[in-house]
Amino acid sequence: MADLPFVTDMPLATRETWLKLVDGVLKGGDFDKKLVSVTADGLKIAPLYDKAVGRGPLAARAPGAPWAVVQRVDHPDAAESNALALTDLENGATGLALVFAGSPAAYGFGLEPTQDAVEAALADIYLDAGVEIAVDAGSKTRDVARILTDLVKARRLDPGMTRIRFGFDPLGGLAATGTLREGWGQVSPNFAKAVRERLDLGFTAPVVAADARIVHAAGGSEAQELAYALSCAVAYLRALEASGLALGKARDAIEFRLAADADQFMTIAKFRALRKLWARVEEACGLEPKPAFIAAETAWRMMTRRDPWVNMLRETVAVFAAGIAGANAVTVLPFTQALGLPDAFARRIARNTQLVLLEESNLAKVSDPAAGSGGMETLTDDLSAAAWALFQAIEREGGLASALGSGMLQGKIAEIRAAREKAVARRKEPLTGTSEFPDVKDSPVSVLRPVPIRAEAAPEGALAAPLPLSRVSEPFEALRDAADAAALRTGTRPAVFLAALGPVAAFTARAMFAKNLFEAGGIAAISNDGFAEDGGTDIPAMIAAFKASGARLACICSSDELYAQEAERAATALLAGGAKSVFLAGRPGDLEPALKQAGVHAFIHAGCDVVATLRDAHDILGLEIPGIQAEARR
Repeated sequence: MADLPFVTDMPLATRETWLKLVDGVLKGGDFDKKLVSVTADGLKIAPLYDKAVGRGPLAARAPGAPWAVVQRVDHPDAAESNALALTDLENGATGLALVFAGSPAAYGFGLEPTQDAVEAALADIYLDAGVEIAVDAGSKTRDVARILTDLVKARRLDPGMTRIRFGFDPLGGLAATGTLREGWGQVSPNFAKAVRERLDLGFTAPVVAADARIVHAAGGSEAQELAYALSCAVAYLRALEASGLALGKARDAIEFRLAADADQFMTIAKFRALRKLWARVEEACGLEPKPAFIAAETAWRMMTRRDPWVNMLRETVAVFAAGIAGANAVTVLPFTQALGLPDAFARRIARNTQLVLLEESNLAKVSDPAAGSGGMETLTDDLSAAAWALFQAIEREGGLASALGSGMLQGKIAEIRAAREKAVARRKEPLTGTSEFPDVKDSPVSVLRPVPIRAEAAPEGALAAPLPLSRVSEPFEALRDAADAAALRTGTRPAVFLAALGPVAAFTARAMFAKNLFEAGGIAAISNDGFAEDGGTDIPAMIAAFKASGARLACICSSDELYAQEAERAATALLAGGAKSVFLAGRPGDLEPALKQAGVHAFIHAGCDVVATLRDAHDILGLEIPGIQAEARR
C-alpha cells in the first residue's frame, strides 16, 4: 500500500492563491460589490481576514462564570408577577428585572410603582441570596428606589448583600419621552444625591444605568447605540464627581444596558467594543480600567407578531452573541412579547433559551472566544472607531442632554432608521415568517392579555423630540391586519390568482416568489399546476380557472421566453375575464412598454419595494390599511 502524504507536505494556502480562485469565480466581477458587505454605520466586512496577532481576550466576567439569567417581572397584578417570578427562580433564573408601567421597556404592561405592588411582587424572594434585581422604572426610578430601599430596611437586610441595580437614568427618560422635570443642569445634583444615598447605605451593585436600548429600539445603528451609552455614562460620571464622589466610586456605580439582536457578529463586536471604549474613558480619567458591567436584553426591534415562533430563533442567536461577548446579565423577551403579556410557557422558553446555552452548550466556560479572530477583532476596532467619532461629536455639541435637546442625535438615528426601513421594505433585510415565508393561516398564540392600544399624546414641556419605539416588522403587520380584517368581514380572504404560463419548469420559481410576496401582505396566492398546451399555454383554461378562483387580482408567472410569446395576450385576457389588476413576476426589460399597453399594472421582482407594492394591491382591493400603530411609549 502506497504511503499517503502528510498534511505538512501539502502546499500552504495563501491569500494570493485564494484571491486567484475567487477571481476565477467572479470572472472579472467587482470584488467589493460581490463579496464585501457594508453595515448601517458604513463599516466594510470582508469575506476573509488574516489571524489577529497579539490580541488577547477582553476582560469581562470572571473566567468560567455564568452570566445572570434575568426574567422580566411585568405583570400589572403584583401577586401574579410574584407567582411567575418564584416559578422562574425555582427553575433556573438567577435574576429578576422589575419592569414598571411607563418605562420605555414596559411594552404596554408593568408593575405599578407603589409600595404595595413592590412588596407583593417581591414576597418570599430573598433579596440577600444573590438574586440580581434590575429596575426598569423610567421616570419613576426615584420613587421605586425609595420603596426598594425601605423594603431592604424593613427586612433588616445588609444592603451590601443584595444585588439591586436601581437603574438611575434621567437622561434615558429624556431620550424616551423628551421631558425632564427640569433641565439637566438642575436635575443632575438631585440625581447625584439619590445615587450617593444608596452608596452611603452600602449598596454595592451598580445603581446607575447608561441604557442604550432606547437607541436600538428607535432604529439606531451599533455605533450610535455605543456612542449614546458612552455619552450617557460620561455625563453621569461628571455629575457624580461634581457632587464630591470619588471618580473611582462613581465609575463603579455605573452599568451599561445594551440590546442584543440576531446579527450575531455585530452584537458580539458591539459588546466587545463597549468594553474597549469604556476602558479608554477610564484611562482618560486617570483610572485603572476595570471590566464594565454590561446587561443585555434581546432586542424589541426584531420581535414580530406574525409567526412569533421564529422569535425563538432570533433570540437564541442574540443570547449566544451577548453571552460569548461577555454580558454580565441577559434578559430574553418572551417570544410573544409583541402580542401581549407573555404566559408561563413563553416565559419558560425565554428562561430555558439561556439555560440550555449555559448548562448544555457551556458558553460561559471560555472567556471572550472571539479574541484573536481577524474578522471579529477588525470589526470590533472599526466599530469602536465609528462610535468614538460620534461620541466626540456629541461632546462637541455639549454632551448628551444638549445633543438630544438640539435634535442632533435624533436626526442621525432617523437617517439610519429610514435606510433600514427601506431595506426591510425591499426585503434586503428579510424577516422570516413576516416578509419571507409568511403563513397566511398564522395560528394564534396564547398571551395573558393582548397589547393595549394607547394613543400617544405629545408631551407637555418637552425639552427634546422623543425617540420612537418601533419594530421593523410593523409595515408588513399593518398590511396583514388589514387583510385579516377584510377576511373576517367578508368571510373570504383577499386573493391573487397565479396565472402560470407554460410548463411547470417555466413558472415554478416565479410563482413561488409571487406567493411569498403577496402573502406577506395577507393576500392569499391561489396556485395551480399550470395550463401548458403544446409548449405554450391554454389561455381559455387559465381564464376559466381565474374566474372560478374568486380572486380579483392576477399575477402572471413564467420565464422570460414565454413572457415574450404570451404575456401580452394573457394580460389582456385576464383583464377581460374580470381581473381588477394584473401583476407580472419578473423584470420586464424591453417588454415593459408593450406589457403596460396590454394592461400589466406593476412588476414584482427581487429588490422591488414590497411594502409599496402590497399597499398598492390593498388599495386596488379597497382594503383599509390602518396607520402603522406606534407602539405606546410604555
